[in-house]
Amino acid sequence: MNAVALRARGVLEQAWLPILLLALWYVASESSTNPFFPPLSSIWASFITELESGRLAVNFWASMRNIAVGLLAGVVVGVVVGVAIGRSRALRTILNPYLQFARSVPQVALVPIIIGAFGLSALPKIWAIGFACIWPVLLNTVDGIRAIDPGVRDMVRAYRISTTRELFKVVLPAALPQIMAGIRISLAVAVVVMVVSEIYGSTEGLGYFINYTRGLFQPAATWMGTLLVGFIGYLLSTLFLVVEKRALYWYHASAE
Repeated sequence: MNAVALRARGVLEQAWLPILLLALWYVASESSTNPFFPPLSSIWASFITELESGRLAVNFWASMRNIAVGLLAGVVVGVVVGVAIGRSRALRTILNPYLQFARSVPQVALVPIIIGAFGLSALPKIWAIGFACIWPVLLNTVDGIRAIDPGVRDMVRAYRISTTRELFKVVLPAALPQIMAGIRISLAVAVVVMVVSEIYGSTEGLGYFINYTRGLFQPAATWMGTLLVGFIGYLLSTLFLVVEKRALYWYHASAE
């Protein structure tokens, strides 16, 4: 069986259950008269209407901007601070109680405080997403660096490898699997915080769209926005897995 056939088989194996569930949902909901559970056909019609009007595209790109910038900021800060803490036993000892406290605080609980302090513009949403994304990346980076074999560190010292070369050729590659796992978690967190931050106070974004259509009692549009957020989360996760597989090809090859 060639590569194309294997790929097609893999797609079918993953797609048959969602397709079946959608078909069952369509048939079961078609005669629904409950305003809170509209037929799937009405939800699809709402999607087409909002897409043609251009409103959905505006809200979609606003949410994607918030996720992209917030996630990027959180990853950069998380990796930089994580490397510094992971390489210093003194810093780990001093900061560990604060890190454990910060990771225990529900990040969505901070959204109203951040928006109340910084206003309703896009920047507070990005701040909230970035702050929530820092912790999974930071803690996984620390764990990845601490898990490096002491023999590797001894070899680095024996060969007198410079600090910069050690960082980029030894430390970061060794910790990269853990870092990528942290980014994967942060991606899911970013989607959740994005929706919550846009619901609390915003004039654009998918969270705003969901809250706005709920206020107008348009359940089909509200369902459509909610399902779209779920689809975006799934799509981002799938794309990230492709990137992760390419970035860690050596790791997966050695595991196999």
